[in-house]
Amino acid sequence: MTPETAPPRPGTKPGRPEASITQRVTSLELFFDLVFVYTLTQLTVLIAHDLSWPTAGRVVLIFTVLYWMYSAYAYLTNQVPPDRPSRRVLMLLGMAGFLICALSIPHAFDPHSNAGVVFGLGLLLVVLVHSVLYTRGHGRDTVWYAVPNSAAALAVTGAGLCTGLLADGLWVLAIALQFLTPLMAEHGPARGSGRATSELRAQMGALHPGHFVERHGLLLIVSLGESIIAIGVGIGDLPFTASVFTGVFLALALAGALWWTYFVRDEGGAEHAFAATPADRRWRLAMTAYYYTFLPMLLGVAFLAAGIKKSLGHIGEHLHTGPALALAGGVALFLAGDVAFRSAMRLFPVGYRALAVPVALATALLGIHVSALVQLLGLVAALVVMLAAEARWSPRASTVADAATPVGTEGT
Repeated sequence: MTPETAPPRPGTKPGRPEASITQRVTSLELFFDLVFVYTLTQLTVLIAHDLSWPTAGRVVLIFTVLYWMYSAYAYLTNQVPPDRPSRRVLMLLGMAGFLICALSIPHAFDPHSNAGVVFGLGLLLVVLVHSVLYTRGHGRDTVWYAVPNSAAALAVTGAGLCTGLLADGLWVLAIALQFLTPLMAEHGPARGSGRATSELRAQMGALHPGHFVERHGLLLIVSLGESIIAIGVGIGDLPFTASVFTGVFLALALAGALWWTYFVRDEGGAEHAFAATPADRRWRLAMTAYYYTFLPMLLGVAFLAAGIKKSLGHIGEHLHTGPALALAGGVALFLAGDVAFRSAMRLFPVGYRALAVPVALATALLGIHVSALVQLLGLVAALVVMLAAEARWSPRASTVADAATPVGTEGT
């Protein structure tokens, strides 16, 4: 990615040397991401253990709540970098909170375990550490983030004390509170300070584009590593036959195709588009592109990894519905998220990728009625054809031009 002049941090006057500093991801942030990705590992284990719709729904609830706070930390360290001991210690404490959440995931909905309460308390620790660090960049305005996020963590903790629909309802309440947070952050501080909403949005959008895009790209690449680990777990102690080797190669090719889908064209174009977007619109773009659309992409990786684990051990056999849907649904979910990401960032075309979504879902029939090997082959073929068609019939110039267009300013 090409370095650019970073916007000034909140409270920094334009023209000062700090405003021209290019910020990149630190090793501590990457360490933080490695700990966070363990939550995806645990979710993959949960899916693979019980490939059912209720479990899939609970996985979505858990990761939606967790990824919200990961995004909050990615935004936080963009504006408050961990460049001094006190901030680094707090970051490590936040990592501990995520680790507690990850360890309790397998039994978070078990009524005979205290794991649900432990998960909620771990999440509360994550929120409190974030709130303390956030005061370094936004002062008293932090209350508009801290209160709804803390209430969400308490709702999850309460869900650990309940069972059935009440527990599920408290999880949904937690997500609703989190989704309410951006509205409170945009409009709440203006009431007491007299500042215009546009001014607040400009302050919240004073992000370092290169850092923000790189941070989420690193999270995605580390998450894709989960599908590689799933290959080793999937083959277990199987003998190294030709069919096993073929299955391993196809699973790796599938992960590689997903990498190609995002990193070869999307990441660079996204950074240009993000940098070109005015600060008062960049906040909303960050929310849309790197939370709402990245969420299904990361969940897709988790479901795909679970499908690989359950299918490689039966590579030449008919698959049950669960593993076949995990494979097909994981890829389709990733592609659907990527289509939404490209649309938000105005990276065109999106048509080839949109067409690949139902094709990926249809490969579940190959796994159920033919074999896991044929389904993997079908998924790889679908992605290769998609990427080849896009490269052949989509002029690169138009993609670059669209990427350079300030998002939200077209037509002005």
